[in-house]
Amino acid sequence: MNILFLSPHFPPNYYRFCLRLKELGATVLAIADEPFDRLRPELRQALTEYRQVENMEDYDQLMRACGYFTYRYGKMDRIESLNEHWLAAEARLRTDFNVPGIKNEDIAKIKRKSEMKKVFRSAGIPVARGGIIPTIEEARQWIAKLGYPVVVKPDIGVGSAKTYRLESDRDLVRFFSEKPPVDYVLEEYIGGTIHSFDGITAKDGRLLFVASHVYSQGVMETVNENRHVSFYSVRQIPDDLMELGLRTLQAFDVRERFFHFEFFRTGDGSLVALEVNMRPPGGLTLDMFNFANDIDIYRLWAQLLLDPYVTFTYERKYYCAYVGRRLSNTYVYSHKEVLTRLGDLLCHHERLSPIFQLAMGDYSYLVRSSELAELREAIDVILAVR
Repeated sequence: MNILFLSPHFPPNYYRFCLRLKELGATVLAIADEPFDRLRPELRQALTEYRQVENMEDYDQLMRACGYFTYRYGKMDRIESLNEHWLAAEARLRTDFNVPGIKNEDIAKIKRKSEMKKVFRSAGIPVARGGIIPTIEEARQWIAKLGYPVVVKPDIGVGSAKTYRLESDRDLVRFFSEKPPVDYVLEEYIGGTIHSFDGITAKDGRLLFVASHVYSQGVMETVNENRHVSFYSVRQIPDDLMELGLRTLQAFDVRERFFHFEFFRTGDGSLVALEVNMRPPGGLTLDMFNFANDIDIYRLWAQLLLDPYVTFTYERKYYCAYVGRRLSNTYVYSHKEVLTRLGDLLCHHERLSPIFQLAMGDYSYLVRSSELAELREAIDVILAVR
């Protein structure tokens, strides 16, 4: 099979997808704006051919590179990036080159939060009330129904960028005086804990792998208040979350894709849908899948592309946590003391790329345990501040 991968060097761990495809016999082609000799050696070796473009945002350059690969290797069987930023470019290339997967007509409902809400409502899945606010007058009409506080967020956006909680009309006026020239959604504020529903589906929609994570707080709070962050995978997914997750998969017709859905667990225990993402969860979550289940999620995805009838068995052996520190904080335990205290509980640690630091912290640790209490103690050791 001919697999075209957009920007395979970023995020940094994504090179493993290309490596597994190569190991399984695929022709792995790639387009990016990074010079070839600056790619990591393992990625260079995994690629059959690479085309550098000057600007990945210029669709004509992407189309010409894809056309070159098609001329030289034949029709592309798949075009992927597994990256939120390139979903629309992927869809356009698939449409123009008639490649299976999400096409132009599908992109709005998985990129625009306002369109996601329509799909959620049509499936009977609870979702925060709200809508597009072109003007401050329309925002005030919504607030008259919802009351303060409210949340405003870009209709198209990732990771709570430019997302704010408004407490008063003064906040609303300030927001509109500084609002970027893009569509914004206003929603009622939903208090609660974020629970994710993550995994991979097969070409026929079968659920191949599923996981769930519980977050210490929302990304909005992490970014706007510069908090450190933690979240952990669970060993048993609650029945109500599994039911809503499966309904969401069906409503959005998710096939042969990673997915990352987010729900609020409110104070009364009910679930409210937040958003869908048709790509893997961010940061080091893919590696958390591996550590929590003793699997190779990169290989599973490669197998899925090459074999539509692939099956997969796994066991959630561990709770696995991501813990992100802020270098601006003074912690009780130094980095060396953390490594000593955690011992075998520690799976991995690294300084994050600057692009992730706002939402994920500056330095990250992955820890795992078969016992939740022990995992929480490890999180407390890492995040204890003076």
